[in-house]
Amino acid sequence: MSKQQADHHDADLMLKCYDLRREDLMRKSRDMIAKFYPKSYEEVVAVMNPEHPMNAAFRQCTSYWEMVYGMVKHGVVHPEFFMESSAEGLFYYAKFEPYLEQIRNDYSPYALQNAEWVAKNTTTGKVIMDRIKAYFQKMADAAAK
Repeated sequence: MSKQQADHHDADLMLKCYDLRREDLMRKSRDMIAKFYPKSYEEVVAVMNPEHPMNAAFRQCTSYWEMVYGMVKHGVVHPEFFMESSAEGLFYYAKFEPYLEQIRNDYSPYALQNAEWVAKNTTTGKVIMDRIKAYFQKMADAAAK
């Protein structure tokens, strides 16, 4: 059951999540994944390989946001309050969304399930995803020129 109103507990948890994002190794991982734009399923599979240089960053970022969005999905925090300042995970999710069905078939049926939930079940998540997709389309159009 989702919380009806945000309170100081939501704010406290939000700040704790923010602090975790500032940890040095997490910052490096976030930077690495932020620059990764897969153009094929093969590129995604390569990063999922434990031998790939970006694999640890991939696992750290995706598992962090899955934990955070799990708190939203399960009503630990007020969804809209939390999503207003937690778009970064959806930025990563959008990169993998085109390959998600195949990832779930080949690797894990649970892959990015919490990110998908906030993207499709929160008003703010839907707006964020629309903006991210428009941004990605703009990048693709610019690259095609």
